[in-house]
Amino acid sequence: MSTVLDEQTAALVSLAGAIALGKEGELRQRIASVRSVSVPNRWVDELLLQSVLMVGWPRALVAAGFWRTAAGPVAEDGSRELDDAGAGAWRQRGEATCRIVYGRNYAKLRRNVAALHPALDEWMVTEGYGRTLSRPGLDLRRRELCTVAQTAVLDTPHQLHSHLRGALHAGATADEVEAVIHLVNPLLPHEAWNDVKALWDTVREVWSEN
Repeated sequence: MSTVLDEQTAALVSLAGAIALGKEGELRQRIASVRSVSVPNRWVDELLLQSVLMVGWPRALVAAGFWRTAAGPVAEDGSRELDDAGAGAWRQRGEATCRIVYGRNYAKLRRNVAALHPALDEWMVTEGYGRTLSRPGLDLRRRELCTVAQTAVLDTPHQLHSHLRGALHAGATADEVEAVIHLVNPLLPHEAWNDVKALWDTVREVWSEN
C-alpha cells in the first residue's frame, strides 16, 4: 500500500483500478481492503457512480453488485435534491469543475469535443462533470486520482494524459499521482505499465517546469 497516500485513499484508488479491470476476484479483494481500512461508504458509492463515465455500465454495475453485498443498502445522502436540480444547474457546476480539471486547456477541450459532436460536449459538461463529478460525497482530488487509475488500466493514453494533469490541477501532489501509478502496476502487463510510467514522467517534467 502507498506510504504517500493515506490508507483510505490508497484503498479507494486500488478499487478504482479493479473496477476498470473487471475481474471478480480482484474486485472482491479490493472491496475487502476498503472495508478493512474503513473507507467511508459514500466515497465508494461516489466512485461507483463516476465509474459509469470511465468504464461503462457493465463493469460499474458488476462492481456495484459486489459492493452492495458487502456494504448493505445505500444510506440516504441528501443528493436527491441535486439530482432534481435540472440541466441548467448541472451545466453550471459542470463548467466550473471541468475548468479546474483542464485549466488553461478548458476552452480547447470544449472546442475539440464539440467538433466531434455538439451533443458530446453537452453531455460531457452537463451529465459528466456536472451531474456526476460535481456531486458531494467525494472531493475532486480523490475523484481525479481514481480516474487516473482507471484510464491507466483501460490503456487510454490520451485520457490518462488529461487526467494526470487534472489530478494535479485538482490539488494532488506529484508524489500522490506517482503513488497511484505504482498502485495500478499489478493490474497491468509490464509493457503497458512502462508506457503509463513514461507518460507520467513526461507530464511530471513539464509540470515541474511551469
